[in-house]
Amino acid sequence: MDVQNPSAPPRTQSRTRGKNHPQRRPHAGGVVHDNTRHTTRFTVIGNHLAQHTELSGLAIGLAVYIQSLPTGAPADIKTLAARFPEGSTRIAAALRELEAHGYLRRTRERVPGGRIITRTVSCNQPGAPRQDAAPAVRRAAPGKPPPRKLLPAVPRPAHPSPDLIQAATDLLAGLRRQNPLLLLSATDTEHLAPGVVAWLEREVTPVDVRRALTRDLPPPDDLRRPAALLAHRLAALLPPPPPATEPRPHPLQTCESCDRAFRAPEPGPCGGCRPDHQGGT
Repeated sequence: MDVQNPSAPPRTQSRTRGKNHPQRRPHAGGVVHDNTRHTTRFTVIGNHLAQHTELSGLAIGLAVYIQSLPTGAPADIKTLAARFPEGSTRIAAALRELEAHGYLRRTRERVPGGRIITRTVSCNQPGAPRQDAAPAVRRAAPGKPPPRKLLPAVPRPAHPSPDLIQAATDLLAGLRRQNPLLLLSATDTEHLAPGVVAWLEREVTPVDVRRALTRDLPPPDDLRRPAALLAHRLAALLPPPPPATEPRPHPLQTCESCDRAFRAPEPGPCGGCRPDHQGGT
C-alpha cells in the first residue's frame, strides 16, 4: 500500500498568473500549438486569409497553395483539378471567390503567335500597393553620360527682343560672382533666360530679379541642381504685370494768334488758327 507524503503539496502549484506563457496555459478543449520554427521551404500567410470569414475552406486552401507556388508555375483550373480531389467545378467556384475578395487576378492575353493564355496573379495582401513589375531602369549607352532630368518650365516673355535676352543672359552669368554655387552651364542659361526676360518685361529691375533668385538659398549640400531651383523661382515668384497707366494730358499752351488756351505737346497756333484747319486763316 502506497504511503502518501504529508509534506508534498496536494497538486502542482501554478506559477504567478502574469508569468504564465499564453501558449502554455491550460485550455478547456481549445487548440494548443506545438510549433517548430521553419527555416526552409515555408510560405508566410496572413491571418486575413487564413481566418477569412467569407471565404470557403476550399478557397482558403487554394489561395495558400497558389501563394506557395514558384513564379511561372501553372495555376489554371485543369492543373488544380488534377492536383486536388474536389473537381473542376468546385475549384472554379473557389477561384471566383478569391477573385471577388482580391486574392487573385486572372487576365486573358494574346502571346506572340496568336495563342491566348490566361495569366494568373496571386495577391497575398489585397489593398496593398501593386508591385506587378519593377520600374524599368534606363541604362546609358557605354561611354555616354546618363540623360539629365529636364528643368522646370519658365515663364515665356511677350516680346523676347535680342537686347532683353542678352541682358537676361548677362544677369544669369553674373550670379556666380554673388554665389559660386550658382555657376550655370550655357544650356541652363539658355533655358532660364526667357524667364528672366518675362520679369524684366514686368518692369522688375535687374537688381530685384537677382535678389529674388539668390536670397534664402538652401544649404550647399542640398543645392544639387541650382538651375532647377532658379527655374522654379522664376515661375513661382513671377510678379503680376504692372498696373496700366492712363496717358497724361498734354500741357496747356497759349495760341500764338488768338491767345486762346489749348492743350498741345508744343507751343504754336491752336486748331482754329492753323492754316490746315478747315475755315482757318
